[in-house]
Order: sequence, then structure tokens, then C-alpha cells
Amino acid sequence: MTPAKTPQTMKPATAAKKLGIFLPAAPSEFQERELTRGEFNELQQSPPEWLAELRRNGPHPRPVVAQKLGISVSGLARGGVTEALTTAQITALLQDPPAWLVSERATQAEVRAEAARVKERNAQRAQQDPAPQPDKK
Repeated sequence: MTPAKTPQTMKPATAAKKLGIFLPAAPSEFQERELTRGEFNELQQSPPEWLAELRRNGPHPRPVVAQKLGISVSGLARGGVTEALTTAQITALLQDPPAWLVSERATQAEVRAEAARVKERNAQRAQQDPAPQPDKK
């Protein structure tokens, strides 16, 4: 007989990262215990009010802030943003962008354009070149 399987769990930090929320802003019940896969799925399927509020108004973790600003996390660091920001703070930055944000958004646009160019070039090469043949010895 095989022993009963224990449910798969994840640490609060992992769950917060996957949910896109700032862990210190979550309720203490969430911060202090591990979640099972079923509990995590339930949070995703029907988020409680505290989770919906955090996703809506923040504070947001750095990857979410970077995504909302249209820059990289490294760009946030170069701009001196080290703390979590609320939706209102992000909106204020977008409405009156400082010079560092304008520069980082331009850099991000260049990176995206280069990635698209390389992808297009690789697609053209794949169409022109026949499939590589294995070496015959």
C-alpha cells in the first residue's frame, strides 16, 4: 500500500509572486501560512475582496510596476524606484513622466523593435534554407 499523498504547497512569497501582489500588503493570514495548490487555484478563480483590492489599487510589486509603466525592472532600478507603488502613483508617473521614465520607455521600445527584427530575420532564413540534413559518414 502506498502512503497517502500530501497536498502540494507553496510558500506565501511564491503565491504572492504568482498572484502579482505585494506580499507585505497582504493580510497576515496569507503571509503566515503555506497554501495548497487547491487553495491557490481558488484564489485565482474567485479572488476575495482583499486580493481584488490589492490588484486594483496596489501597492504593486516591482515587476507589476515595471509592466504598467512599460519598462523593465532594471529600468525601475536605474530610475531610482525601489519601493512598491500604488496605482495612483503609477498613474501620476504616466501623466507627468519624469525624464528617466521617458528614456526607459524609449529604450524598451528599441529593445522590442530589435527583437521583432531578429524574429522576422530568423523566419525569413527558415523559409529560404531547406531543413538541415544529418551528416552521413
